[in-house]
Amino acid sequence: MGSQGRSGSPGNGGPGEGEAGEARKPQEGRAAREKRRKGKARAGGGPGGRGSGAEGKPAPRDAQAAAAGPGAGPGASAGPGAAAAGGGREEAGASRAVRGAERSAGPGEEAAGRDDGPERGLRAGRREDAGPEGAQGPGGEAGARLAGAGAGAEAEEEEEAAGRPAAGPALWRLPEELLLLICSYLDARALGRLAQVCRWLRRFTGCDLLWRRIARASLNSGFTRLGTDLMASIPVKERVKVSQNWRLGRCREGILLKWRCSQMPWMQLEGDSLYISQANFILAYKFRPDGASLNRRPLGVFAGHDEDVCHFVLANSHIISAGGDGKIGVHKIHSTFTVKYSAHEQEVNCVDCKGGIIVSGSRDRTAKVWSLASGRLGQCLHTIQTEDRVWSIAISPLLSSFVTGTACCGHFSPLRIWDLNSGQLMTHLGSDFPPGAGVLDLMYESPFTLLTCGYDTYIRYWDLRASVRKCVMEWEEPHDSTLYCLQTDGNHLLATGSSYYGVVRLWDRRQRACLHAFPLTSTPLSSPVYCLRFTTKHLYAALSYNLHVLDFQNP
Repeated sequence: MGSQGRSGSPGNGGPGEGEAGEARKPQEGRAAREKRRKGKARAGGGPGGRGSGAEGKPAPRDAQAAAAGPGAGPGASAGPGAAAAGGGREEAGASRAVRGAERSAGPGEEAAGRDDGPERGLRAGRREDAGPEGAQGPGGEAGARLAGAGAGAEAEEEEEAAGRPAAGPALWRLPEELLLLICSYLDARALGRLAQVCRWLRRFTGCDLLWRRIARASLNSGFTRLGTDLMASIPVKERVKVSQNWRLGRCREGILLKWRCSQMPWMQLEGDSLYISQANFILAYKFRPDGASLNRRPLGVFAGHDEDVCHFVLANSHIISAGGDGKIGVHKIHSTFTVKYSAHEQEVNCVDCKGGIIVSGSRDRTAKVWSLASGRLGQCLHTIQTEDRVWSIAISPLLSSFVTGTACCGHFSPLRIWDLNSGQLMTHLGSDFPPGAGVLDLMYESPFTLLTCGYDTYIRYWDLRASVRKCVMEWEEPHDSTLYCLQTDGNHLLATGSSYYGVVRLWDRRQRACLHAFPLTSTPLSSPVYCLRFTTKHLYAALSYNLHVLDFQNP
């Protein structure tokens, strides 16, 4: 009985078998629940819920791609766990589609997307899956927008190359006249910084109109006191840059010519040519493009005097020279025509020529008026007794009078103005000169103003409209040296040559003190500066043995 009970079928078991079955049922139930729990964990445990089916295996890629569709869940035929995972994947795909559509949409489309909700995201997902025949996806729309932006940037660059930029600060969109007015209140430093912003502003700030006001307040910028531009061929901005070197005294010194024996040279500038006297000759040299060197071979040599040339001027394509032999020479610059005639009993110290009239002054205490007309060449019009040796002479720009500077030994005033037509004395300038305060150089700056210098170590500025008894301004040489020559830019700058050590001094007429001093010789070769001339870039000084240059363009 016992053996039959143990070997019988399960369904027909006896009492013992039933008790064992009853004992195993709770254990089997717990094992089944544990197995189902593990299966559920495997089904949804991967990153992003990638489990598929009851066994929790990774879902195929096709199923992942189809998860974005509304009804393409791969777990449709799977168990309950797989179906739940498929639903989760559908929701994740829809949310990703919505986010992609929002990123690729513009502001208006993004707002509409918020209103449409998930359905708009699902439609965007379908467009992504569509082939080339379908509508463009977000990537295609972004490419189109980038292409449009590139075309716009190219158009802006072309517009900037042609004129002002199409986009940028509101300042650029103002009318040009208003921009010029605004920028006219800026100084040189501010304009320079503005030019570094962009290419268009660099071109705009290079306009001469913006720099004229600054140039007129600068030293040796080519503008006269009345605003006349003497160097219109050079941009005003470039002249202002070089003007800063004049103000700060930054220059490079060089020697253009040397002489074997001591000379008392005089010189004049005309265009790109330099005329300088050496002994009884006048030589013409051509400047090289840098302006700081000369072609060694002279363009022309003008002779005719038996002794040294003391002084000469350029007028009407002629060179009018005064010599130590008491003669006046007339030379045509572009030909070999030369005429000389006896003018004074002693050396002729000075000469000037304007409007076809020549005036000369001599050591014989006379001043004479001559005609330059071909039919009356060498004919004296007036002889004036000055009672003193005449060192300097100049004709007024109005061609109505001329002024003489004498040695101040036979008359109380070394400066006297004479009528050019009659030769009569019109007036004298000043009355408090000490004896021997001779005037070695003078020049008219305008019909009513002139500058003088000489043995009394003063530069004096005279305004005939204010007073003829007293100068309106004066500057004293700080080392009490005789001033042999002077030159002005017609505005603020003065340059003088002293009698010792070849000292060239620069003066700002708005200040009392000397601005800069340049000694051009050492103690063993001390020499006066007999003559000096300057342009906006260079200063030339003639001494006993050398012709010096100060280069302010390339210091």
